[in-house]
Amino acid sequence: MNFSFWKKHGKRQLQTIAFYNLENLFDTNDDHLTLDDDFTPNGVKQWTPMRYEKKLRKLANTISRVGLNDGYMAPIVVGICEVENRQVVEDLITTEPLKNEDYGIVHYDSPDERGIDCALIYNKEHFKLISSEPIHLKVHQTDGSIDRTRDILYVKGTLKNETVHIFVNHWPSRRDGGTVTSPKRMRAAQTLSEFIARLQEKDPQMNCIVMGDFNDGPKSNSLRHLKQANGLYNPMEKLLTPHRGSASYKGRWMLFDQILISHSFLNYEKGTHSFSHANIFDDYFLTEFKGKYKGSPFRTYAGRKYLGGLSDHFPVYIHLKYNT
Repeated sequence: MNFSFWKKHGKRQLQTIAFYNLENLFDTNDDHLTLDDDFTPNGVKQWTPMRYEKKLRKLANTISRVGLNDGYMAPIVVGICEVENRQVVEDLITTEPLKNEDYGIVHYDSPDERGIDCALIYNKEHFKLISSEPIHLKVHQTDGSIDRTRDILYVKGTLKNETVHIFVNHWPSRRDGGTVTSPKRMRAAQTLSEFIARLQEKDPQMNCIVMGDFNDGPKSNSLRHLKQANGLYNPMEKLLTPHRGSASYKGRWMLFDQILISHSFLNYEKGTHSFSHANIFDDYFLTEFKGKYKGSPFRTYAGRKYLGGLSDHFPVYIHLKYNT
């Protein structure tokens, strides 16, 4: 169920840009500075090296296949979230079949109390890294205390000869209720919007890709603010239906995982990249095969119960076409 601005395109010219929430990709070591005790061999989830390696294999296989039905190669850029540290990302990209793709890593430790971060992996042949930095997100709990949440990852690089600005997000969760926590996500939208606006002052036509698990849907106030404040286009809006999304909760589909782009990608100019289409990668092998949750993402855990799946989210992706 993808959609396209251009019905005729050469597959070999398409490049895949993806985002994937990896659902608690922790190593098995106890980091005494974070709340990662559950994901240790003696923790409540009994997170063993065998389970860790199994998850790595499944995630690596999935990432290598995102967009292959429409393109011709593994994604050239993948934003990821819920990774504990740089080492788990290193372990991921050195697992078959990703080890053959020559991926680089951009990662910073964030202040999240559980120790989970955002990161970016990129194909060194197709994406050249220029610079990167974390964007600190200051949000507060209802009692006024600081909420130690994930930074937004900013990465600047080039696709062929074009400079691209990429932002990887994992906005504050809805654990305490969607309405109660919505101001946190609006603050995230405002923080990111202000950062992008400063860049746009220097380059109004900048190529911008904003991806992440926003914990808000396309029609939420936070996403609307982000889109309108910075002139972004959200190709994911039409993908959400009552029967399809990137994650589900109690039988209801949601599309918290999204990729937004600047209008500069809606062009045909020679020597530039153009948006082709967007999709959710929800192939059968990523889903629950049976039971009341059949068709939902095959997750690693349900509470404390180990299921052996990959993630409670499906990857999302867009294709860009290089105009020659």
